Amino acid sequence: MAQNPERRAALVNAAIEVLAREGARGLTFRAVDVEASVPKGTASNYFASRDDLFDQVGKRIHERMGPDPSVVEESGRKPQNLELAIEYMQGLFGRITRDRTGYLALQELRLEAVRRPELRTTLTRTISENLERDIGFHLESGLPGDRSTVLMLYLAMNALIVEHLTLPGVLDGVDTERLVADLVTRAVATPDARVRNRPRTPGPTAS
Repeated sequence: MAQNPERRAALVNAAIEVLAREGARGLTFRAVDVEASVPKGTASNYFASRDDLFDQVGKRIHERMGPDPSVVEESGRKPQNLELAIEYMQGLFGRITRDRTGYLALQELRLEAVRRPELRTTLTRTISENLERDIGFHLESGLPGDRSTVLMLYLAMNALIVEHLTLPGVLDGVDTERLVADLVTRAVATPDARVRNRPRTPGPTAS
């Protein structure tokens, strides 16, 4: 297999564009060659199979969506409090919505994974590893909240981003920056506060 790292990266990025625009069925080696403006047969020289291409696309999408290491380093010197947790989530929302193509390609990968067991295995592993890394970062940095906090934010942010990038009219007029702040604030409420605010189940009434 060809080993030019720059050419491989360009092909994977081209594949992301094709996947987001045409879906999994449109992601062929020929389509990648055309998108990358390279000679016919180039992509097939770099990837052993379409499964290999799908796998590389999934990894590259997560690299593109990751935070700038210098920003993370700078944030690490700030107080690890609610305000910083909100800043992290607002930054995440901004990064992903700016890379709309990458996120839509990821959703196409998720759908294709339902039909392709090998892709489901590799995509599950990639996303699970990233989630565990985020949980570990949150806990080790001393940010408010626990493992459940990160899981709730992961699920809430995914739903918000999908809505914003696919059907933005549903949230027309919503201040997404403020909404993210509200999500984080409620998610990091102390366990005691969550218990106090939990709806009480009515007990039996006297007859």
